[in-house]
Order: sequence, then C-alpha cells, then structure tokens
Amino acid sequence: MSEIESEHIAIRFVNEINRHDLTTLTSLMAPDFRYIDPHGVETRGRERACAAWTAYFEAYPEYRIAIREHMASGTVVALFGSTSGTSRGPDRGRRGPVPAAWRAVITDGRVAEWKVYGGTEPSEEAAAPSTTAERGTD
Repeated sequence: MSEIESEHIAIRFVNEINRHDLTTLTSLMAPDFRYIDPHGVETRGRERACAAWTAYFEAYPEYRIAIREHMASGTVVALFGSTSGTSRGPDRGRRGPVPAAWRAVITDGRVAEWKVYGGTEPSEEAAAPSTTAERGTD
C-alpha cells in the first residue's frame, strides 16, 4: 500500500468521525482495531470501539476533528490539528479548539490502530472512547 493510499484512508476515517457515521467508521476499522487514548489506555476490537464511539458522540454531539497537516511513512500516518465540539456533560457548552495529534496504522486497507495525542480537556477524560466501553478484545 502506498503512502498516499494510507493517508487517504486516515483522512476518510477522520471524515467519518466528523460525520458521526458509525456504520462507515466501523467498516474502516480492522477487525482487531485498537484505539489508544492520550493516557495509553487501549480499547481493542472493532465492536468495542464502535460502542465507545457511540457513547462519545452522545456525550459530545458536535465533536469534530480539524486536520492542518498530515504525513505518512509507509502505512503509518501522522495527523496534526485540533478538536472542538459541544458537551452534554457537567461542562455543557462549546469547547475547543484543543490541539491534538493522531497516529493511524493502516493494515489491508483499514485502520488497525488509532492513537490520540492530546485533544481532550480534563472534563472530557471521563467520556473518552476508551473509558466509556469495556476494554479488552472481542
């Protein structure tokens, strides 16, 4: 797979996050998908990740990722930008933009790993995808 193809898949993954399209987002995940939050906590498996994203989108209904730059080395894509959105939690209201970076590892045309660096505020950590669903493997 070329670097351009890897970048295309990672950007499409971001676009589906921004659309909150769980069906397409899930279809872009490898079966053994891993989500790693900014603290290194992992959620393993496509189904668990989908459940986590569902809860996150409910807590942050206008969550968006804005990518400023991206680059690839083989099947690893680095993305740099920010997150923004609204919260339904105790910190209701608009937040962001919050600087963030992501690393996507692409395997067989799907996202096998999505690692987040930053992009959350302290009040969001309780609702982050890796903490809203049971962790482990499917």
